Amino acid sequence: MPHELRRPERTFTIRQLCLEFKCTPRALRFYEDKGLLSPARQGLNRVYSYKDRARLQLILRGKRVNLSLAEIREILDLYDKRDGGASQNATALRKFRERIVTLEQQREDLDQAINLLKTSCQAIEDQLSHTRPDLLAEAEQPAAPPTTHRVGQRHPEHVR
Repeated sequence: MPHELRRPERTFTIRQLCLEFKCTPRALRFYEDKGLLSPARQGLNRVYSYKDRARLQLILRGKRVNLSLAEIREILDLYDKRDGGASQNATALRKFRERIVTLEQQREDLDQAINLLKTSCQAIEDQLSHTRPDLLAEAEQPAAPPTTHRVGQRHPEHVR
């Protein structure tokens, strides 16, 4: 490979990657335990290469769209094939299209649930306005929703 096409031999510490990708050292160690990352060692310190950094970026993107670790691993493992990334891209494309179908179905289900809730709220408001209008004001302020993660954001230990 010509010298100008090679990646620099830059390395990254666990702290640098955690800051860049807004993840925890625990998450990186988890991905290492699962065989998705393979940092080198300098004594007790992990030393991440450009390849590790790229893999982490792909892992986090896969997580963001709710791919399982097995699906992410399948895509990552195709990187080393000597076909210019074609197998990896074809597998990723298939997985991504499957996720689109699933997410579109989830969106449709959510839209139906929201419409059902809105219809129910209107029916209850109408009933309360006739029976106990004094309770409507207190029902106007929804309670703060529980803290949840966005779709695709899971703690590493909860990943499929």
